Amino acid sequence: MNSIRENLRNIAIIAHVDHGKTTLVDVMLRQSGIFRENEQVQERVMDSNDLERERGITILAKNTAVCYKDTKINIVDTPGHADFGGEVERILKMVDGVLLLVDAFDGPMPQTRFVLRKALQLNLKPIVVINKIDRPEARPMEVIDEVLELFIELGADDEQLEFPVVYASARDGYANLELNDGGTNLEPLFETILKNVPAPKGSSDEPLQLLVSSIDYDEYVGRIAIGRVERGTIKVGQQAVTCRIDGSLFNMRISRLYMFEGLRRAEANEATFGDIVAVSGVGDITIGETICDVDCPEALPFIEIDEPTINMTFSVNNSPFAGREGTFVTSRHLRDRLFKELETNLSLRVEETESADSFKVSGRGELHLSILIETMRRQGYEFQVSKPKVIFKEIDGVEQEPIEHLTIDVPEDFMGVVMEKLGTRRAEMINMHSSNQGYMRLEFKIPARGLIGYRSEFMTDTKGNGIMNHIFHGYEPFKGEIFGRQRGSIIAWEDGEAVTYGLYNAQDRGTLFIEPGLKVYEGMVVGENARAEDIVINVCKKKHVTNMRASGSDEALRLTPPRQMSLEQCLEFIADDELVEITPKNIRIRKRILDTEMRAKYKSKLG
Repeated sequence: MNSIRENLRNIAIIAHVDHGKTTLVDVMLRQSGIFRENEQVQERVMDSNDLERERGITILAKNTAVCYKDTKINIVDTPGHADFGGEVERILKMVDGVLLLVDAFDGPMPQTRFVLRKALQLNLKPIVVINKIDRPEARPMEVIDEVLELFIELGADDEQLEFPVVYASARDGYANLELNDGGTNLEPLFETILKNVPAPKGSSDEPLQLLVSSIDYDEYVGRIAIGRVERGTIKVGQQAVTCRIDGSLFNMRISRLYMFEGLRRAEANEATFGDIVAVSGVGDITIGETICDVDCPEALPFIEIDEPTINMTFSVNNSPFAGREGTFVTSRHLRDRLFKELETNLSLRVEETESADSFKVSGRGELHLSILIETMRRQGYEFQVSKPKVIFKEIDGVEQEPIEHLTIDVPEDFMGVVMEKLGTRRAEMINMHSSNQGYMRLEFKIPARGLIGYRSEFMTDTKGNGIMNHIFHGYEPFKGEIFGRQRGSIIAWEDGEAVTYGLYNAQDRGTLFIEPGLKVYEGMVVGENARAEDIVINVCKKKHVTNMRASGSDEALRLTPPRQMSLEQCLEFIADDELVEITPKNIRIRKRILDTEMRAKYKSKLG
């Protein structure tokens, strides 16, 4: 017989990057008394990964739980960035309602749209939280209208359109149901969750079913499966069976069971339907498989994951500096690490190539792949990667390419240059309206390949004042050629150490990426030429010593500060015949063929 667990709620938080999601969870934890009075808690506790802290984004979904009155509220944090869509979809399978967190100034953003569409399709009950109402330029009433328009556009049903609204300032730790009520704590938000999010329904006596939604690792107990108990009861010591994605069955025993309390995993002896749990003793189980009762192995349907749209080649570093800066440098190291990533990174694909030293890695976008590269770099890996390329697909006999929905907020003064540049990248404008405070919002459909290399150009063109966001739109027939980078590279002539005199002569030809004292090798890219062709310059060249002293020659040669290139900027910058060399200490750009003469011969062969 089915029953309802009134003392449990499962919710996910959906928000765009930087709308205050992680801060809100912090405050919910604090106010529910999860932390002891004297406990030192760092800010944004949910962003546990260094990269997440630096970039202020959430990459991996996290689980936490708070208690309000006698009810346990499991909270799942979802990534706000579209490139981590694989994470989002499977996380929503664990919950019955969503908190849609929207900035009271920015309003709903493209990534909000992506996750919200998924939530509405799964019939999850939404609660809208308008955050940062204490911002001086906040415009909450307009933002609510924008949210309503978004719901209608995404096909929300009548019941979903009747969403409750909570006004909050996560930073100051209060929420209220009326805009100007003021507030002292988050009680109105907790009450709204209890009232509006359905309690789990099910039966504890039926055969066990638990869908694995994410995987974690522990050095002591090995692989841990995290998911929601859909029906029945799970107990420590119980014999169970895993229904594999390929239809086969695997016998297992539940060795340990954990539930979430605050940010900790607390051991439990049993859990029942509706509980979100972590299970160890699961063998090589993977995401999307179902843990079932031995006598009733019924797999749950698993949600389709969006396919990758971009690929790159990861290969063993073979530059003259290979092996000097990394701990893991061989093809075996690289292969093992990439295939290990597949176990938890569901939107990723890794394929072997004809060369044992190279692997084709496909992902949901540049950010998705650059996060993987940066993570590996910090773990001591050394390798090199090629320019990102989009993945074409044949649909009904026609070659089609991935199209992105691009939203740009930009001051009116810069509209002209943005529209002109996007025109050359085959973008098609679909909407334009004034946003707020002199900003215009422009919306485009653009081939994914048109976005490669555009972000840094966009920031330069808008003098850092523009905001761009994009999200996968779908596949459409090929839109025609897009011409790549308009400028060539400045390439080092020989191995050695860059000196001021050599760099001074080079900087007249374009923009430098390096400073004096840096070790370089032949074929390394040290700057961007002002013209379209590549140019080779000896940056290690010292000034000849003579007895003659020209007037003023003793004055120091003045170098313009070099352009500091981030990993993303390097990936955007490189041409087809270039690679990015990744080591724990440095990121360098290089030509595939390092030898100047061989490179020239190869070029003349191509004609």
